[in-house]
Amino acid sequence: MRKKVLLHVGTPKTGTSYLQDVLFRNREGLREAGILYPADRFDGHFLAALDLMRLTWGGLETQAVGAWDRLAAEVRAWPGTSIISHEILSTASPTQIDRAMTSFGTGVEVHLIVSVRDLVRQVPAEWQENVKHRSLVSYTHFLEMIRDPARDTRIGSWFWGAQEIPDILSRWGATLPPEQVHLVTVPRPGAAPDELWRRFSHTFGLDGLELDLTPDRANPSLGVPETALLRLINKRVTSVVDPPDYRPLVRELLAHQTLSRRTTSARLGLPPATQEWVQELSRTWVEEIEKRGYDVVGDVADLVGQPAESFTDPDSAPAADLLPPALDVIKALLVEGSRLRTVEADLARELDETRRELDLARRTVAEKTVQSMETSRPGRVALAAYRRARRR
Repeated sequence: MRKKVLLHVGTPKTGTSYLQDVLFRNREGLREAGILYPADRFDGHFLAALDLMRLTWGGLETQAVGAWDRLAAEVRAWPGTSIISHEILSTASPTQIDRAMTSFGTGVEVHLIVSVRDLVRQVPAEWQENVKHRSLVSYTHFLEMIRDPARDTRIGSWFWGAQEIPDILSRWGATLPPEQVHLVTVPRPGAAPDELWRRFSHTFGLDGLELDLTPDRANPSLGVPETALLRLINKRVTSVVDPPDYRPLVRELLAHQTLSRRTTSARLGLPPATQEWVQELSRTWVEEIEKRGYDVVGDVADLVGQPAESFTDPDSAPAADLLPPALDVIKALLVEGSRLRTVEADLARELDETRRELDLARRTVAEKTVQSMETSRPGRVALAAYRRARRR
């Protein structure tokens, strides 16, 4: 088999969570088909990316030490096709990219894969993702920062590092021929639900394989009032809830498991002026991509994005609109609190039972020891001495 690496470097919010979940859950079947997805935990490639790029991430970076080298070693040892996938790789510097490329060894055919979506959807999605990671920044301020030509804010530099498609392709594809650089475009709204997966499957060489495609891990979006409520929650809790607790309680329980289920709310979009700006920028991207001759799976024209019919400002969401999701949040927290109390009570009962069993075992052992000692003269002497000492 030809030794090949399929290197998927993002971008964020393009179906990457679902793709990585499918690859992780089917990794044994993929190995049988000659395809390696080197991960022993679902976030293995995320940790490898943190290690490669020396990023701090709420303490997770301590678990990432050496992760990229271990992943690369598995790739070097595998004789067939290897797949690496994580969206934060899109922000890697040229030096970090060079380290990644050389770590695969010699004689390896590297294919770069970049999944892309129009900025009309990516901009609000990126602000929402910031909110789901404890951000307090308003939507208006977020838009100002990404429109600032200087791009010298943390948010602005990160956004364009992860979303400026021609730049990502230039950095990661600098040493690759155009036919080894693949763009997978996210279909426009209204496309068949499995269209994006079909494009991924074709690009990664998964067509014809029996894979479990059941959704298990995803990164769902929120509506306008739900996102506005989450930002208000952040204002109250970020100073008192540490990042290790915020992720399971706020991001997972409240955002992903509760607020994302409210699907009838207004969706996040762009104000008209920003929408015109991103569409014009995207047209220049389409022209540049077409000049370079990359392999496009889908339609590169989809990057221009469709104009929204209306815009609902999350910064001025009425209090009445926040009440229904707030009640859902309270319900979720009460249910979780009740569940944790039940778990605590069960653990307390198990602890009491264990203590009783230990006490019974100790008494049984003591009784048997006494009985055994009373059968011999030295034992009886020792028991008598022990009893005299206890009476003092």
